[in-house]
Amino acid sequence: MSSKYTVLQQPVETLLNWIKSREIAIPEIQRPFVWKSTKVRDLIDSLYKGFPVGYIITWRNTDVRLRDGSLSSGKKILIDGQQRVTALTAAVIGQRVLNDEYKEINIRIAFHPFEEKFDVLNRAIENNAEWINDISPILNGTMSISAARRAYMQTNPEADEDAVEAKLESLKRISTQQIGIIELDATLDIDIVTEIFIRINQKGVKLSNADFVMSKIASDEDHGGNKMRRMIDYFCRLVVDKSFNRHIIDNDTEFANHSYYQTIQWMKEAHDNLYIPDYLDVLRVALTYQFSRGKFSDLVALLSGRNFEMRTFEESIVEDSYQKLEKGLLAFFNKTNYQRFLMIVESAGFIRNKMIVSKNSLNFSYALFLKLKEKGCTDAQIQKYVKRWLVFSLLVGRYSGSAESWIDGDIKQINEKGIEAVLQNIETSILSDFYFEHTLVNELESSSKNNNGYNVYLAAQCLHGTRAFLAKTMTIKTLLENRGDEHHIFPKRYLENNQFVQKEYNQVANYVFTEQSTNIRIKDFSPKVYFERIQQQIDEGSLTLGTIDDIIDLKLNLVENDIPLTVMEQDFTSYRDFLQSRRKLMSERIKNFYYNL
Repeated sequence: MSSKYTVLQQPVETLLNWIKSREIAIPEIQRPFVWKSTKVRDLIDSLYKGFPVGYIITWRNTDVRLRDGSLSSGKKILIDGQQRVTALTAAVIGQRVLNDEYKEINIRIAFHPFEEKFDVLNRAIENNAEWINDISPILNGTMSISAARRAYMQTNPEADEDAVEAKLESLKRISTQQIGIIELDATLDIDIVTEIFIRINQKGVKLSNADFVMSKIASDEDHGGNKMRRMIDYFCRLVVDKSFNRHIIDNDTEFANHSYYQTIQWMKEAHDNLYIPDYLDVLRVALTYQFSRGKFSDLVALLSGRNFEMRTFEESIVEDSYQKLEKGLLAFFNKTNYQRFLMIVESAGFIRNKMIVSKNSLNFSYALFLKLKEKGCTDAQIQKYVKRWLVFSLLVGRYSGSAESWIDGDIKQINEKGIEAVLQNIETSILSDFYFEHTLVNELESSSKNNNGYNVYLAAQCLHGTRAFLAKTMTIKTLLENRGDEHHIFPKRYLENNQFVQKEYNQVANYVFTEQSTNIRIKDFSPKVYFERIQQQIDEGSLTLGTIDDIIDLKLNLVENDIPLTVMEQDFTSYRDFLQSRRKLMSERIKNFYYNL
């Protein structure tokens, strides 16, 4: 097998010239510059001493066929070494860099000729004439060696002029020091390059194909990919940090004056505690909505101009792909679309983000919303289909494994057959009576609060306005909105005292939402005991345990919470029978919930 990469040694100045001429495309904000200034100093010191500084890894984009039939040489995209290259552009070229707070800063490295020492410029060094405050003019050629020598001698007249010149010559040689460059071959498959990118860049942080997409678009200037990248990044920051808007205005005036900023700036005053998308979610929705695909590797290929049928790379496909990506992003960030979609999600009973255990279910549902809206479906149709798809996908864990393959297949099926036909097939083959009577009942045998069925069940309770356990007016929705917690119908301590282990007493079928004061007064009694007390207090007209003052309403409250009425006579000996009975009632509630959306 022939080698798919080339190892080169190039001078620092050649590497930087490639960057200045844009022969190597550096993702503009693939990551902010996170190195401390002292690491920049150490890099320069290593180059000065001739120490190795590691390899830069690039991938040369495939040559793309232009509309006139000629071939355009693909740019080299930086796969690994962004921090080192950014450090060199800061210290050698004198270019400002973006720090982890998205502020542009200068990093000036000072040099002491006679101690042959480097340091980050500070006030003390600035006031010490023995130091050269900034090495970049000497290294980038804007100041000649003779000019630098004269300037140094003016403030240090007693210094040995020949020795000063010799040290400056040594400093200048940094720009000719060799750096290793590994160039991946343009013929490498996109999937292989993506895998290389992920493996190289992991360093303790899990990366994905989406990270490669972000690097790809961030390095594109010809089609506005770099600005799209900023739009994605800035919107996601604004979702969680409203003050970040000031950073954009103060530190990126170019973007602040762009129409993209007008598209996202509404989020600086809006609130979203439900979706909270990150860049992966944004790209996922845009890919599904505009490209009808689920695999990020396909998006990288299309943005590179890949013609899947002809196995060629064409500029027309590059242009079309960036236009589609832009359309998808603008639709995602559109205030009306975004807020309308969140309203639909909330109207399905999902009122807090912890109830949505799969972000990809939200992503697909948002893409579906955009597609149905584009097709001209009525509001009633959009609401019905989006809600049902969201609930279905959450309930069965549709995108919990092999998400890209499922998304890819689902969107293609919807395009081919239509959403109504696809949902009908799902309801026949997956959400059948057998599923609700057996499969879901078994899946609710769980001690995890992240259980798919349990969270859909909570959404059903919120939508139906179900009252909290033993509460006359307080609803589960209100408790959830105020960070209420689950409590046990069969108290935890009571079951522990009767030899039940954690996995048994923390079953989701043993959970209810109730007011804190009610839970405290239930103490460690069995249901039989505390229900006797409730009935007694109702008879006496003195309410201390719960707020229900009528026996009929008490039984109605149990029915609302899908709790078998037999619980009023039960103790630990019938706990397992109780769980199985309640799971069946919970499953029935979920079934009715879905089919009435």
